[in-house]
Amino acid sequence: MSDSADHALLPPDRSHVLTEQRHPRTMTLCSKDVRGIVDVMVEDQAAVQQALRIAAPALTALIEDLVECMRVGGRLIYVGAGTSGRLGVLDAAECPPTFHSDPAQVVGVIAGGDASLRKSSEGREDEPEGAKDALAALGLNERDVVVGIAAGGTTPYVLGALHIACSAGTTTALLTCSPLSTPHEHLDHVIVLRTGPEILTGSTRLKAGTATKIALNIITTAAFVRLGKAYSNLMVDMRATNQKLTDRAIRILQQICPDISREDASEALLGADGDLKAAIVMRRMGLSLFDAKQRLREHQGHLRATLDERGR
Repeated sequence: MSDSADHALLPPDRSHVLTEQRHPRTMTLCSKDVRGIVDVMVEDQAAVQQALRIAAPALTALIEDLVECMRVGGRLIYVGAGTSGRLGVLDAAECPPTFHSDPAQVVGVIAGGDASLRKSSEGREDEPEGAKDALAALGLNERDVVVGIAAGGTTPYVLGALHIACSAGTTTALLTCSPLSTPHEHLDHVIVLRTGPEILTGSTRLKAGTATKIALNIITTAAFVRLGKAYSNLMVDMRATNQKLTDRAIRILQQICPDISREDASEALLGADGDLKAAIVMRRMGLSLFDAKQRLREHQGHLRATLDERGR
């Protein structure tokens, strides 16, 4: 085989990527006992909070844009491969039960499709056009926000998806744990969670994955709170669809309407067809279910604004 053919098989050199560096404090990792490994892993997590603290302004800017897009019907679309893709799919899947959001409002796209959630498809992350069909099926538009997740910031599948999203006029963001070596003019937001080298070199399922999980939680929680999905720190935009959620809804109703018994709270929820927000408005404002839902619609679903109307 010729030298040129040999060179053609060489993958890109990623030695500059921060998450691929060796951790200076874990060079003796393989000689540690179990307690030693546990201790170093616990200590290493301190870098996660620091990275998130530094990235807070960039996260804020992204979320502010996201909220404006979602207010006019836009969607949040995560794109990732491997661990990053799984974290995106997980965060998207948790939004409907937490915020009673439309499942189509936050979407996770992973290289290799849903099968990759259980079985790794590492080869698919090298395909720059790999997300093309999935994004085409979503029908991207200028109201959407596409967040590419790539711990090392170099995943072809993710970078290719962001180029596709940019061409569709969407707001684009890259969430990474390694500073970019080259500028990406097509990105509206770059969030760098500088967590540093992993204790097991290159294993970004460790603290890079932890920081990414928290960042995604921050993005969706902050956005939905701003969209009126919470009252105080209570999860009010939920439906009582099983025993656990019914119990939680009853307790929330009692906290917001402290004069109500558990039995009456249960009856109020039943009268509101399990709609907790509507039950609260009915109880606090003395309205029918129809009128309570109408008042909520007038205030874009914001419970505080709806209840404040009574005070005015």
